[in-house]
Amino acid sequence: TRDRPETAREENKKVRRSKAMYDVIIIGAGPAGISAGIYSVSRGKKTLILEKQAIGGLIGKVSTVTHYAGITEGETGKTFAERMKKQAMDAGVEFKMETVTEVELKGKTKTVTTERGVYQAEKVIIAAGTSPRMLGIPGEKELSGKGMTMNAARDCDAYAGKHVYVVGGSDGAVKEALYLSKSASQVTIIHFEDGLGCIAEFREKAEKCPNMIVRLNSRLHGVYGTERVEALEIADERTGAIETIEDPGCGIFVYAGTVPNTELYGQLKLENGFIPVNERMETEIPGVYAAGDIRVKGVRQVSTAVADGTIAAVYAAMN
Repeated sequence: TRDRPETAREENKKVRRSKAMYDVIIIGAGPAGISAGIYSVSRGKKTLILEKQAIGGLIGKVSTVTHYAGITEGETGKTFAERMKKQAMDAGVEFKMETVTEVELKGKTKTVTTERGVYQAEKVIIAAGTSPRMLGIPGEKELSGKGMTMNAARDCDAYAGKHVYVVGGSDGAVKEALYLSKSASQVTIIHFEDGLGCIAEFREKAEKCPNMIVRLNSRLHGVYGTERVEALEIADERTGAIETIEDPGCGIFVYAGTVPNTELYGQLKLENGFIPVNERMETEIPGVYAAGDIRVKGVRQVSTAVADGTIAAVYAAMN
């Protein structure tokens, strides 16, 4: 019998799955990945950055960027991300907006598979960052995007003149609460500890903000509603008492920390879910580096992520 001729779809699939070769593949286009890409191409390396969502990573979603050396006046997460993208593209970094589904890191040649293609390189820099931590409370999933949100920069205008609740007491949480206070009628910070965990600058601004309430020793216990949030429960950490607040149309912004995006990296040993590296950003597998918030480190800031990406790329180009 004659072999059945390949259809056009099968031929196209073969083309898409062919292995494209690079010197360096970077997974993640946050500050660490962008920095790594810029330094990699500056050293003559054919470099690919793979990103599944948006260039800029989590920083691209924040309302304002503060304390980073060299930011412009009124810098937002969006403008910061756009400037990083332009600089990298002008430098010659190639981007592909694809989701990584599988990695093979051992051996001289590393293979990174996405839903669209297969890419290979001798060096891989993992800069996949972290994702917002979920609270795991009733109503969280059902009301996501219906008053239960995580993006003040995007959703601020929708809650102008309304009540908003911010879960968390870190720098990021309080900074976003201050941003929301410019348009919301009232902002309530819900934090489980007996004091805010942010820097003094943000804490002092929160204390002086006339339309801000800080509820310490408290946790968001549940959110309720059908088409949108209509009520929420706040638990007292000291007494266990639960208060129900009816507040139809309110907005809830959650900044309860993050979790590392390391699900695909079982070939590497992890510490509390993060990737350990040495001072060169090298992992235990030769030719594999980790940079930014995904690695074991004490300080997670844009500035430290950029430094990590620089170091990883420089040593990846040398070895």
